[in-house]
Amino acid sequence: MSPSQNEAFRDERSLRRLEIAITGKLNGLLHGNYESLLYGPGIERGEGRPYQPSDDARRVDWSLSARMNELHVRDTIAERELETWLVVDSSASLEFGTARMEKCDLALIATAAFGLLGTQAGNRTGLVRFDADGTEIVAPRGGRKSVMQILHRIQRRPRGAVGAADLSNALRVVDSTVKRRGRIVVISDLLDGGAWPSTLRRIAARHDVIVAEVSDPREWSLPASGLLTLVGPETGALLEVQTSDRRLRARFEEAATRRRAEVDGAVRRANARHLRLSTDRDWMADFVGFARSTKWAV
Repeated sequence: MSPSQNEAFRDERSLRRLEIAITGKLNGLLHGNYESLLYGPGIERGEGRPYQPSDDARRVDWSLSARMNELHVRDTIAERELETWLVVDSSASLEFGTARMEKCDLALIATAAFGLLGTQAGNRTGLVRFDADGTEIVAPRGGRKSVMQILHRIQRRPRGAVGAADLSNALRVVDSTVKRRGRIVVISDLLDGGAWPSTLRRIAARHDVIVAEVSDPREWSLPASGLLTLVGPETGALLEVQTSDRRLRARFEEAATRRRAEVDGAVRRANARHLRLSTDRDWMADFVGFARSTKWAV
């Protein structure tokens, strides 16, 4: 990846271009139906109606069904003016990319997309940014200007810092800070092996949670490129790997597959929505596909 690509979103002009690109594409592809992507299945209980075969069984209102002597569900109504909190990973492990961009750039795009969608729906957006030095909190504010300020804060972080970030701690900060029920969007590569799944489940019990996982294809499979020297981004440790070894590549892929299953299971058990973004894919297509597959977009 060239330096110009690495520095893709490092100045005011590039962030402004990013804002225009995201807003324009989402306007065209989602036809302005921002709430359908952001609010998910809804938060407030609406009016009851008879059950249909296509309805989610979790929406069955057993009390109402007993009174009506017929199975009924309650449609949900998305609350307006909800707070959206973006929990953004700025750790060194995101300073990696072998395809179109680095993971940190993809995370910034995801932050911009969810933040700008929130402003379109008339909501306020806050930030919990975390890295090896701890967490940074930005109180929720409305308007596109507030989203751009969030992007600037993420953009200005120092690069190349060694140390592991703690996603679980960032989620605990969210749990203790966000009192009003709202939306939590976690944007991370989820490489933290800590206790974040249990904290995520606790948060998802009170909030609508979206987990946007960013990754690079080389994290799932190794090319047969001979001897490579790998650098641990969060430890600085060096490791020489002979990628011509077919058995080593197979073990690597098996370990990656197990990790993916563990992450998928953790997000699923938390009843959170899971968006996967990769540096070698069209992030916009994945974004819209995610919305459509969960039946929350036109």
